[in-house]
Amino acid sequence: MIRVMRPLLHGAVAGLAGTTALNIAGYADIALRGRPISDTPEITVRSLAAKLRIRIPGDAQTLANRIAGLGPLTGYTVGLGMGAALSLAQAAGWPPTKASRYVVASLFALTVTNAPIILSGITDPRTWATSDWISDIIPHVLYAVVTVRVLDKLEAADPSFDGQIPP
Repeated sequence: MIRVMRPLLHGAVAGLAGTTALNIAGYADIALRGRPISDTPEITVRSLAAKLRIRIPGDAQTLANRIAGLGPLTGYTVGLGMGAALSLAQAAGWPPTKASRYVVASLFALTVTNAPIILSGITDPRTWATSDWISDIIPHVLYAVVTVRVLDKLEAADPSFDGQIPP
C-alpha cells in the first residue's frame, strides 16, 4: 500500500505558502507599477464553465460576483494541487537534487498556469511585452522557491518522514 497522506498534506501546506508568495508578488507589482488587475482568472472561469456546459447561477450582478470569487479560488486550487504533486514526486525520489527541484517546480508552475489560458486562446504569449513576461515569471519562480523550501522544512521537521513512499 502506498502511503500518500503525509506528502499530500505537506504539499498542500507548501502549495498554499507558495501561492501566498505568488499573490503577494503579483499585488506588489500592481501597486508599484499601477497596472490593472488581470481579468484572466475570470475569463478562464467563464471559458471553462462554457466548455464544460456548467451554468453559474445568478442575475448579472450575482454572476459577476461569483465569477470574481471563483477566479482566485481556481488559482488557490491550482497552487495547492501543484504543491501536492511536487511533494508526491519528491517523496518518490524525483527530482533527485535540490537545484533540480527548484527548476522543475518553476517550470511546472509556469506550464500548469499558462498552458490552459494559451491553449484556450485567452492569451497569446507571442504578443506579450517584456514587462508582461517579467510580471508572469517572477511570481511563478517565487511560488516554486517558497513551495520547495517549505516542503524541505516540513520534511526536516518531521523525523518520521523519510522522504520516500513505502512500497
